[in-house]
Amino acid sequence: MESSPRAGREGDVLAVVSQSGPSVSFFDAASDRHLGSVHTHAEPHELCFDPVQRLLWCTMTYHSGFYRANSGRRTELTVIDPDTRRVVEVVDLAPEHAPHGIALDAAGGCLYVSVESGADRSGGVVVIDTETRRPVGRIDTDAPGSHWVAVDAAGTTGCVANKEAPFVSVLDLKRGILTAKVEVPGCEGIAVSADGTYAYVATPYQGSVSPEEAMPPGIKVVDLRTVSVVDTLPVESAVMPVHLTSTGKLLAGEVRTEHDPVSRTSRMTPGRLTVFSAGTRRRIADFEVGLCPLTIASSPDGRIAYVACYASATVDLLDLETPQHLTRLGHPALGASGTHGLAYIPAPS
Repeated sequence: MESSPRAGREGDVLAVVSQSGPSVSFFDAASDRHLGSVHTHAEPHELCFDPVQRLLWCTMTYHSGFYRANSGRRTELTVIDPDTRRVVEVVDLAPEHAPHGIALDAAGGCLYVSVESGADRSGGVVVIDTETRRPVGRIDTDAPGSHWVAVDAAGTTGCVANKEAPFVSVLDLKRGILTAKVEVPGCEGIAVSADGTYAYVATPYQGSVSPEEAMPPGIKVVDLRTVSVVDTLPVESAVMPVHLTSTGKLLAGEVRTEHDPVSRTSRMTPGRLTVFSAGTRRRIADFEVGLCPLTIASSPDGRIAYVACYASATVDLLDLETPQHLTRLGHPALGASGTHGLAYIPAPS
C-alpha cells in the first residue's frame, strides 16, 4: 500500500512570505494548521533555511512596489528563529541594496544574497558568514538587475539570473570571482544541479526585450563544464520560478494570462506547474496552480512541491510521486495578494 505523502512530516513546518503582510507565516507541514506569523519590515521577498544554525533568513527588497517600479530599495536581511518564531536580528547590508535571491552552502557556512547595482557598482552577490551573520565578501556579476541566485551542493559554483542583462553570471564561489557570462536573454528563475554540472534558466524576462524581439518562452539548459547552452525545454507560457528537487525533478512555474480584444487588456488566469525529468529532460507532469506562481520549494525527500502564487495569495501542495494535487493553502495571514518566498523546515532532531 502506497504511503501518504504527509506521513512522517509531524513537526515539520512550512514558512511562507506575505509580501503585502508584511510577514512570514508558519504552517504545520502535516496538517496545514497555521502556527503563527512573524511581522517584518516591508517588503519580505525570499526565504532560506540554514539547518546548521537552525535559522531562517529573509530578504527585504523594496520599501514598496516592484523591480523597476519601486519607492526605494531596502538594505536588510531579517533573521528568524523558526522554532520560537521570533526575529533574532536584522542584518543591514548597506550600502548594498535590494537583496532578492538567496542561496546557502550549509557545510561551508556561507549564504549568498543577490543585490542590485548602485551608482558605483554592478549588481552582485554578497557573501554572508552564517555563524557571525556578517558580510565577508562580494562577487560582482557585471549586471544591473541580479535577482535569482543558485549554488551547487559543494558550494563551489554559483549562477545568477540577471533579468535585463543578456547573460547568466557564473561564479567561482571558492575564489569569489565571476568566471563566465553565458549568453541567455534576460532571465528569471535559475537552478543548479547538485553536482554543479548544469544550470536551468527561465527565459526571457518579459521586460528585457521589445515585443518585436521577444522569443518564445523556455528553460535554457546550460552545461557549466563547457559554459554553453545545450538545450531548451519548451513551455507554453512565461516561466518565473524554477526549482530542482532532491530526486531530480525540474519544476517550472508558468504565469498565464488571457487577452480581451475588446478592452485590449489582459488578466491573469490559473498558472501551471510543469514538471520535467532533469535527467532525460522529458516533460512528465503538469498541474494547475493559483495566479502568478512566483516561488517553488519542495520537501527534503522531493515528494511534495510547494508553489507560492503571488496574485491569489495561495500555496499549492502537489504530490510529485502520484502525481496529484493535494490541496491549496490559503489563510488570512497571507493577505489578499503577495505570497512570495517559501522554506521547508524539518523538525528539530
